[in-house]
Amino acid sequence: MKIIQKMADKARDPYHREGVTVAFLGDSVTQGCFDIYKNERGGIETYYDKKSAYETRVFDIFCTLFPSVPVNIINAGISGDSAPHGLERLSRDVLRHEPDLCVVCYGLNDCGTAANSIERYVSALRGILQGLAEHGIETIFMTPDMMNTKVSPHLTDPDFIRLAGETAKKQNDGLFDAHIEAARALCHEMHVPLCDCYAIWRRLAEAGVDTTELLANKINHPVPEMNRLFAYELVKTMFACE
Repeated sequence: MKIIQKMADKARDPYHREGVTVAFLGDSVTQGCFDIYKNERGGIETYYDKKSAYETRVFDIFCTLFPSVPVNIINAGISGDSAPHGLERLSRDVLRHEPDLCVVCYGLNDCGTAANSIERYVSALRGILQGLAEHGIETIFMTPDMMNTKVSPHLTDPDFIRLAGETAKKQNDGLFDAHIEAARALCHEMHVPLCDCYAIWRRLAEAGVDTTELLANKINHPVPEMNRLFAYELVKTMFACE
């Protein structure tokens, strides 16, 4: 990708080349959310750890590969966000920064049971990808992690148990698979590079790994260690695309 060449050029010619900017547009996983808890009013809150978010891991890898190159990271993830909302805030949170690359990751909050859920998801993604293309911004679409496949015995709060039951049904009934497959098809149609981390999570589950226990909240937020998978796969995608 051009961003890799730009970093290499900056490393060779630091006085005449500029650094790079990478934006990450997505939901709570992008923002750096992990476990969840109830506040004093009974609302659901999230523990944040931006140092363990996958974009921070990408930054760390860049620092190893190109230690002399300045890399600006824009974390445009918002907990609870979906692709339609991402499209609404694309200009404010991404385009105005003119990044060299934007990584887009949506799906966890877009997977609904309504008849038009996939259509709504794909339509919003198309708008995001078109908007980035029109501004000449390199783009990678990264598929998310799997949701839980069972209700973990670690959950004790009735509301969290109910939520885990709902997400497990979406995962096990193939509804989430259908949304991700539609996103893959859109990327193929629009020639957008795909970093298919969901496929890796699927292979882990098929190999017998308890993927639910790889989720910090036992619902949809990966544990910090699994964010390394996202980061490594993203950097591999950057180097693989020409």
